[in-house]
Amino acid sequence: MVSMPDNLPELRDIHLPEEVSFWPIGYGWWVILIAISATLILLKMWSYLRRKSKKLYALRQLKKLEGKNSVKSAARVSEILRRICIYKYPQAVSLSGDEWINFLTNQGKINLEDNIKDILINAPYMPNNLPDFDVTDMAKLYSFCKSWIGENL
Repeated sequence: MVSMPDNLPELRDIHLPEEVSFWPIGYGWWVILIAISATLILLKMWSYLRRKSKKLYALRQLKKLEGKNSVKSAARVSEILRRICIYKYPQAVSLSGDEWINFLTNQGKINLEDNIKDILINAPYMPNNLPDFDVTDMAKLYSFCKSWIGENL
């Protein structure tokens, strides 16, 4: 009689495979996650550029006026500040006179001198054929506006 080799010690029980894990996720989920991330990044960049563009636009408009000391350019500076307030501080748009100046100085770090305050308050209502303002006063007004725009946009 031929004896059969005893293989029973080498046999093992049937093992079930490990449970399916949710990680690592499939390729489709990676595509969705990348698409969502890219969308969020693009929206954030668009929002940042939109905010920056308002600031750059206002500074470009102000730069076009720099060096001019006419009543018309002073009125235009006041208009630029009002347009910024329409966007950022809607409650301040209806302010006039000393309330307007107080609002501007409270929102900025630079205090205005009395003659600069007078220019900002009165220039929009002055006729264009009046003599030009003092060059140093207008330079101070432009400097104030640049800093105010930089702080508030």
